[in-house]
Amino acid sequence: PAKKIKGVMDTKEWSIFSFITSSGYYKKDQMNVDIEKIKDLYFNNGYIKVALGEPQIQLTGDQKGMFITITVAEGDQYKISSIELTGNKVFPDDAVRKRITMLPDKPFSKEKLRKDIFSISELYSEAGYALITVNPDVIPDESKKEVKLVLNISEGDRYRIGRIEISGNTKTRDKVIRREIRLDEGDIFNSALIKRSYERINNLNFFESVELDPKPQPQEKLVELGVKVKERPTGFFSVGGGYSSVEQFIAMIELTQGNLFGKGQFMKIRAELGGRTTLYDISFKDPWFMDKPISFSANVYKITREYIDYDKDATGFSISFGKRFSEYWWTDILYNFEDADISNVSEDASTIIKDQEGKSTTSSITPSLVRDSRDNYLDPRRGSRNSIYTTFAGLGGTNKFFKGEMDSAWYFPIGSTSVMLRGRFGYATGIGGKELPLYERFYVGGIYSVRGLGYGEAGPMDEGTDDPIGGTEELIFNVEYIFPLLSEIRLKGVVFFDAGNSYESFKNFPELRYTTGAGVRWISPVGPIRLEWGYNLEREPGEKSSRFEFAFGTFF
Repeated sequence: PAKKIKGVMDTKEWSIFSFITSSGYYKKDQMNVDIEKIKDLYFNNGYIKVALGEPQIQLTGDQKGMFITITVAEGDQYKISSIELTGNKVFPDDAVRKRITMLPDKPFSKEKLRKDIFSISELYSEAGYALITVNPDVIPDESKKEVKLVLNISEGDRYRIGRIEISGNTKTRDKVIRREIRLDEGDIFNSALIKRSYERINNLNFFESVELDPKPQPQEKLVELGVKVKERPTGFFSVGGGYSSVEQFIAMIELTQGNLFGKGQFMKIRAELGGRTTLYDISFKDPWFMDKPISFSANVYKITREYIDYDKDATGFSISFGKRFSEYWWTDILYNFEDADISNVSEDASTIIKDQEGKSTTSSITPSLVRDSRDNYLDPRRGSRNSIYTTFAGLGGTNKFFKGEMDSAWYFPIGSTSVMLRGRFGYATGIGGKELPLYERFYVGGIYSVRGLGYGEAGPMDEGTDDPIGGTEELIFNVEYIFPLLSEIRLKGVVFFDAGNSYESFKNFPELRYTTGAGVRWISPVGPIRLEWGYNLEREPGEKSSRFEFAFGTFF
């Protein structure tokens, strides 16, 4: 139908929004591209004899517009009669056919043929056959309106990895890049591991661009691998102010180096003075401690934060070690010590808050397990990140509690757009007769959980003041649809649906609060920036109907 044909064309009819979208203008080059897209639409639905005439242009009576007529001779629809394989010796027919999605008695599709050829090529290239080629013969039967497909496979020889040359790294040391490459010199060539090497180098976030260039050497049966990078600034010094939807106005000074001395180490020194928070923080992380596949991190901090019904003043430090034990899995263990003081408790605060007034110390250990297969940590389009952690506080100190959380996020590409699905569940409780500290409770609501609600609004409230007091359990779900706005500057749009709540001893579990909204995200030279608007779908007394929120430094 004409509607489907127009849907694949970039040339569009004039509309009242054309001044924004630039649609409705005739461009000859674009029309030529559209003609090929129309042909592909037919080829992908079995019309292999389709023919299109030249676009006929006729001006409107007032000479201000035009009618464009494209004549289409569809021909007959051809179905697949059979699919034959030739030339495959390394892999049997059954193994190759598992890569083929086309089926007999179904309409022929040029796009499916292309994808199947690519999939068969991957089967071979992942096993060392770097020069694999698959040439298709499409043999039509005019009388039966069928096509016979013959896939001619030229396997070639099995190749190994030759020399790996790294270039363009004016600051980053070779070993930092080389340890991310999943192949060593002498290994069997594997295209999947080359792709994974690209993802890992890119995820270092040290480079503006990363190029991996395999160069087959047929005489030696080797593939030389060129790795070319372009360094980007990884150190930032900033002094100034800003605005946060939580803190209001903020004054800050920060020194960050993500690639310290070119060794891939991270260090940050930060001081922040906000409407509710004063923070001093020094962090260090070495992902390859002493050149071993073990991570080490340390953090020292002092923070004063004004909550609605009380203030918290805390000083602490943490140390952690981690170990990656497979391509996507790693584990680490963190020790944290914190000396905290709850003060300025309001007279009408809840009993939970009043009972915790005064000084306390926390000495805790937190083991965690993570599986992360995202293709890009800053801007993922496929893969997932799944984690679980448990915190046990009771190794000395006055606070004794258990806290754990499971978090699972999945990313699915849809053309140039993507979908993210995420779920979280958390549980915490005091042990040994001790109460769970206020600042360890789950506060659901805000830009990092349920957007459109204020901090802690999705959860238990103080019966006297109606202020959030957090819960001992949390349940959060998020769905996002992410799409490009300006690809050249990595600006994206997002629409989302959130659901979540926190609970007191599973009371009302699993009742949820619901919000929806939209926003923009920019991967700026200094890090990710988010501006999002959330709408409260079930507004309760005293709540806002919607909220704009801003965040810098991380996406969802």
